[in-house]
Amino acid sequence: MVDFSLWDIARQLLLALRWTLGLSLIAVVGGGALGFLVLVARLARIPGAAAVASIYVHLFQGTPLLMQLFLCYFGLAMLGVDTSPLLAASVCLVLYTGAYLTEIWRGCVEAVPRGQWEAAASLAMSLHEQLRYVIAPQAGRIAMAPTVGFLVQVIKGTALTSVIGFVEITKAGQMIANATYQPFLVYSCVGLLYFALCYPLSLWSRHMERRLQYRH
Repeated sequence: MVDFSLWDIARQLLLALRWTLGLSLIAVVGGGALGFLVLVARLARIPGAAAVASIYVHLFQGTPLLMQLFLCYFGLAMLGVDTSPLLAASVCLVLYTGAYLTEIWRGCVEAVPRGQWEAAASLAMSLHEQLRYVIAPQAGRIAMAPTVGFLVQVIKGTALTSVIGFVEITKAGQMIANATYQPFLVYSCVGLLYFALCYPLSLWSRHMERRLQYRH
C-alpha cells in the first residue's frame, strides 16, 4: 500500500481533471458543430438529409454510450487508424453529443410558432436570415435549459471513457484507490470534483433562462 495524504490524492485528481475538462470541451464544441450542421441540413430539406439524420440520431440514442466507446476504440483500429484512448473517446463523444443536440435543438425550433416562419418568409428572407433573425433568438431561449442539462450529462459521461484506458478523474481515482486502499475517501473526492464542475453549469442555466425571459 502506498501512503498518500489527502493533499496527494487531491493533487493527483486535479491533474487528471484537466483531461476531463479537455475531453468535455472537445465533445461540446465538436458535437455542437455537428448537431448544428445536421439540424440545418434537415431544415434546408436537402434530399436524403432527413433520412440520414434520423438513422444517425436513432443509432446513437438507441445504444449505450459504453458500447459506442468500445466500437469506436476497436473499430478505428480495425480500419487501420493509429488509435489512442483520447482519439477514440473524442470521436465517440462528438458523435454522441451531436446526435442528442440535434434532437434537442430540432424540438426547440419546432416549438417556435409556425406563424413566425411564415412572417419571415413573407418578408422575402432567406433560410439563413429566417434562422438568424427570427427563429434562432426564440428557439435559443427555449433550448437553454435542456442544452445545458445535457452538457452536464456529457461531463459525467466522460467517466465511461476510463474503460478504454483514458485517464480522466474516474480512472485516476480508480488507480489511486487501488494504490492506497482508501476507496471511500478517493471516490468521495472524485464525486466532489464532478459536483464542482456540474452544479455551477446548472446555476448558470437557470440564470440565463431568467435573463432571456426578462429581455423577451
